[in-house]
Amino acid sequence: MAGALTPDAIRAEILRQTAERGPEKSICPSEVARALDPEDWRRHMTAVRGVAAVLSAEGAVDILRKGKPVPPEAMHGVIRLRARPPE
Repeated sequence: MAGALTPDAIRAEILRQTAERGPEKSICPSEVARALDPEDWRRHMTAVRGVAAVLSAEGAVDILRKGKPVPPEAMHGVIRLRARPPE
């Protein structure tokens, strides 16, 4: 896929992958980028992380750092994403 990925495409892929894994398992943001652009996925990592932050703020996904949920503003380094478990 050439060019920039749209936020909507990234959002849909994050939601698809996290729903597929369920709230017990997480995904790496790179899995999203690779699914959308296998050849040049690295260049999309900032965009994927940005959309993940929005989804976290909306309550759709959890951002995990060292296995623990963190707020979007604390997101740095290695993270994983999971579907938000039901309350």
